[in-house]
Amino acid sequence: MKRRNIRIHRGATLAALVSSLVGLWASPTWAGAAMTDAEVKATTQAREILSELIEIPSTHINGTTMAAKAIQKRLLAAGFAASDAQLLAPADYPQSGNLVVRLHGRGKAKPILYLCHLDVVEAKAEDWTRAPFKLTEEDGWLYGRGTIDMKGQDAAVLAALLRLKREGVVPDRDIIVAFTADEEAGGDANGVGWLIAHHRDLVDAEMVINPDGGEAGMKNGRRLYVGVETSEKMFLSFQAEVTDKGGHSSRPTPDNPIYRLSAGLDHLAKFQFPVHLTDTTKVYFARRASLETGEAKADMIAVSQTPPSEAALTRLSQSVETNILLRTTCTATQIDGGHAENALPQRARATLQCRVIPGESAEYVHDILAKVLADPTIKLNVLTAGRPSPESPLSSSLLAAVEKVVHAQWPEVVILPQMAAGASDSAYSRTAGLPSYGIDAMFDDLDDGRAHGRDERISMTAFSGDVKFTYELMRVLSSGP
Repeated sequence: MKRRNIRIHRGATLAALVSSLVGLWASPTWAGAAMTDAEVKATTQAREILSELIEIPSTHINGTTMAAKAIQKRLLAAGFAASDAQLLAPADYPQSGNLVVRLHGRGKAKPILYLCHLDVVEAKAEDWTRAPFKLTEEDGWLYGRGTIDMKGQDAAVLAALLRLKREGVVPDRDIIVAFTADEEAGGDANGVGWLIAHHRDLVDAEMVINPDGGEAGMKNGRRLYVGVETSEKMFLSFQAEVTDKGGHSSRPTPDNPIYRLSAGLDHLAKFQFPVHLTDTTKVYFARRASLETGEAKADMIAVSQTPPSEAALTRLSQSVETNILLRTTCTATQIDGGHAENALPQRARATLQCRVIPGESAEYVHDILAKVLADPTIKLNVLTAGRPSPESPLSSSLLAAVEKVVHAQWPEVVILPQMAAGASDSAYSRTAGLPSYGIDAMFDDLDDGRAHGRDERISMTAFSGDVKFTYELMRVLSSGP
């Protein structure tokens, strides 16, 4: 997926060589406490795992099986039974390997499942200033495709699991981690969808944690928030098309498909879907207000109340960041038309890409778009069918657990329930009836988001902090109902 909403520049530069990491990683602090020997070991191991995973180019064309095998090798070496570290792939997509690992607990509650996709988007070496498929350490940053989306989180989760195993921890409930394929590409080989459909017993759980759906935002050197994502907008796209008989360009008519389509798109450009606040977005604005000042703070408080202030909604709708949380959006992303310079067009098409608030249907969006385009000659056809998923319950116990772990490391950070505007594998697990939450504490600079982009990177401070956070949260969430 990724994403982000707010990110930040982080400080301390660590060693350039793995051999010196142990000595230097002992010095960073969280909430004034130096790292313990166990934390240093886990962070060093996570860094080694990240380096190994980055060097495996697990793009869609190459697949994830090699990365899954590398993880399986580490798990078996750490003492996991082969039956508890299974490599699985669809028969038609052997390159799309998934690794499912289970750390057995006391069975006092149903398992907790972590979702961690192994695939990354393509990266062309000629576009980067550093080799994309090699972990490069420079000036306190770790560069490489997948460092933030999401091999950095994969490494943190695996390191946490290995640390629990090493320390002999037996949690109250089983901990399952699914390292999966094709989140970025989706389709028939999507690992989470396939595992739920064909190996539900291996991944069935009371609750799902998906770091890829989470967000930890920093801005201007300040850690701001850690998100708890309970829901995400549905991805849905339409093709708007106008056709005509065409003819010679010397004999123009008002039925020109390009004109008709353009007029309809102009209507869409000026249209906003109705406001639709969910349980999550109401709490989001109430908590987000603590990070704001002045009118913005007052407006966020006002829209979190019942009924929300219409004036505050109008003002918040002027900002892209807040507008996308208030309503469904549809926008034109591609357009083409005509077939020759000297001929009237016979066809004009536009792609309309929508992000739909949970609870609204594809049929509802279609009907509104048809009214907004206001031209019966514009035909709307579904290009990408939506995969609706329900909003997961806003669990007070989960929020309290996240708050406890976060504030032990970063007392000033706000916990924000969130609805994601983008898509993640949580759509599959939520649809299957598994309450799913995006949680990630790898703080990323909101003003310099590089996921899917050139020179993707994460600061070493953010990476090591997330390794500690992931371990602590995994312990807390697996310690009982």
